[in-house]
Amino acid sequence: MSTAYSPGSRAVQDRVGVRRLADHVGRSITPAIRPVAAAFLEAQPMLMIGAADAGGRVWSTLLTGAPGFVRATGPHTVSVAAALPEGTPDGAPVGTLALDPRTRRRMRLNGTARTSARGFTIEAEQVFSNCPKYLQKREWYGSEPAGPEAGAVRHGEELTPGQMRRIRAADTFFIATAAPDGVDTSHRGGNPGFVGVDAPGELSWRDYPGNSMFLTLGNLESDGRAGLLFLDWETGLTLQLSGRARTEYGPEERVTRFLVDRTIETPSGSPLRWSPPEYSPANPPVD
Repeated sequence: MSTAYSPGSRAVQDRVGVRRLADHVGRSITPAIRPVAAAFLEAQPMLMIGAADAGGRVWSTLLTGAPGFVRATGPHTVSVAAALPEGTPDGAPVGTLALDPRTRRRMRLNGTARTSARGFTIEAEQVFSNCPKYLQKREWYGSEPAGPEAGAVRHGEELTPGQMRRIRAADTFFIATAAPDGVDTSHRGGNPGFVGVDAPGELSWRDYPGNSMFLTLGNLESDGRAGLLFLDWETGLTLQLSGRARTEYGPEERVTRFLVDRTIETPSGSPLRWSPPEYSPANPPVD
């Protein structure tokens, strides 16, 4: 993503009538990692990363470590002390999101990932922050290593009843999308119930008003592949979904529909333990 917006994002901006506002907001997107961004990255114990595997499926994955496991090593380079998500080719485009629930701050960094002695590096092409809208506030209680009772990783092709209950109760998820010029990872938040489970293989959610960039919807416009990540903030369970998504545009609202192709449930996906949420005052009511 060497330019601020892909053709898909431009198409959505024009459709909604916000191109001029998007141009203004887009000035914040740079290839440089400023000192304030570097300091924010180094303070975080987690990083969401989106990438396509060797088969072309897009996944959103949680990486964790002690603060400092992600750090800027130059004005355009980040080093991550973790392995690339399983199946991600070396040299793949990635989209990352660093999120601090304690302060409701987040930043995105998109670029190209390459393996390194420490784990992998990312050559940054897009770096920018987002507003705290729809972010639930949580306190970090600490970390718990996974024990033998955690359970095995579960793979599937549709959602189980338990997974459907978790999604209906979720107040946050992360979505990775792809386009011909790169990958992006974004956050979606709302009150529990903001994600609808319409069938074991289909989810839907309203597209709440945001920053007018339409990076996610723009990628879906031109590609359609997507990866979702749901976290159980208190137990560390992660649920990853890979599939395809489309956006329906109505006179009053936009709705994104996601069709599940593959699922991965990892009981010990995260060692991090977080407090119950303080919901964002921006969250719309859920019917």
